[in-house]
Formats: sequence, C-alpha cells, structure tokens
Amino acid sequence: MVDGGGNRWSDLTGGEAGERYAARFAALADSGADVHGEAHFCAERLGPGSRVLDAGCGTGRVAIRLAELGHCCTGVDADASMLAQARRRAPAMTWREADLVDVAELGLEPGFDMALAAGNVVPLLAPGTEPAVVSALASLLRPGGLLVAGFGLDADHLPLDEATVTSARYDAWCADAGLEPVSRHSTWDGDAYTGGGYAVSVHRRP
Repeated sequence: MVDGGGNRWSDLTGGEAGERYAARFAALADSGADVHGEAHFCAERLGPGSRVLDAGCGTGRVAIRLAELGHCCTGVDADASMLAQARRRAPAMTWREADLVDVAELGLEPGFDMALAAGNVVPLLAPGTEPAVVSALASLLRPGGLLVAGFGLDADHLPLDEATVTSARYDAWCADAGLEPVSRHSTWDGDAYTGGGYAVSVHRRP
C-alpha cells in the first residue's frame, strides 16, 4: 500500500498499520492459508532472475516471496510503518520510501521486467495522481515488460465506501502511458475475468 501525501491509504490508517498488517498475514500463513497468490501469479509470467518493482510493497510479503523464487526485487512504499516490517524481515533487500507519484524520480535503474501494484494500491492512491503513477511505472519497464495490478472495483472488495477506479479508466491510463492490454483475471489464481468486483490486469510495454 502507498501512504503519505494525502492519499486514501494514509487517510484510512494514519500511517501506522505496518505491525497490524504483518500480524494479519502471519496469522493467515500459520492457519495454512496460501498467502503467496500474487507472487506465484507474477512468477508464472517472469523469466529466471527477473527484475521486479513492487510498487506499494507494504510489508514486503510479495517481493520477499519473489526474491525467494530467484528474482531481484525492489520495493517502494511511502508508509514507513509498513516498510519497517519489510526491512525487518529482509534487511538485505532494497526498500525505498517514497510516494508512488515520485517513483520515477528515485534514480532507480530502468528496465524492470515487471512492475507490480497489488493489494488495492491503485484505488488507494491520492485522488488525481493515478494517471501519473501508471505513467511513471510504465517508464521504468523494459520493452516487453509487464505492469500487473490487482484491485477492487466495488466497495465489497475495498476498504472504502465506494469504488474509485473502473477497469475502463485504468485501461485508458495504461493506454496513455503507452501500454497495451495482455489479459484480465478475476483472481490471483489466474481465472479469466468474466465480471465481478475484483480484477487483476496485465499490461505490456510494447
């Protein structure tokens, strides 16, 4: 999740959700639940040793799992409490504190094989910054690189009273950023999207 700068995530949490968020997923893992669906979805679309930018990485759950699978991951998030958990779990990995609207200004080496925005990152961005964030992420991809984003399309799939993004608007932002659609799925298991309140969208930089 992203935080800071008046975005919706910081409005919801006050930037103090890291420990609680990490504990929630630790409990799910202890119960036997699969908490790595996003990472496995991404890994199926990556070559060996790929570079991945986890945009709105939160506590690092997805990036750490992708690193365990052999990929080189950089996590960016503006919520210091979330990043503290990521750094505690994987201190050797690269974690950068910044709002995603500024991600292209961090001096990251471009040419990522994938940029990932999981965990309702897109709907929780600061209002009006969404097109700029999509454009910034697209600019960091190599030709053929993928932007993968999963988010709720209705209030039942969001920690908000109403949806802030539609699939059509998101596709338009991607098109404006020079990305082309690849596929859309209803879950991180990869099921084809046939309608509903949650979608995982894959776009490619030509």
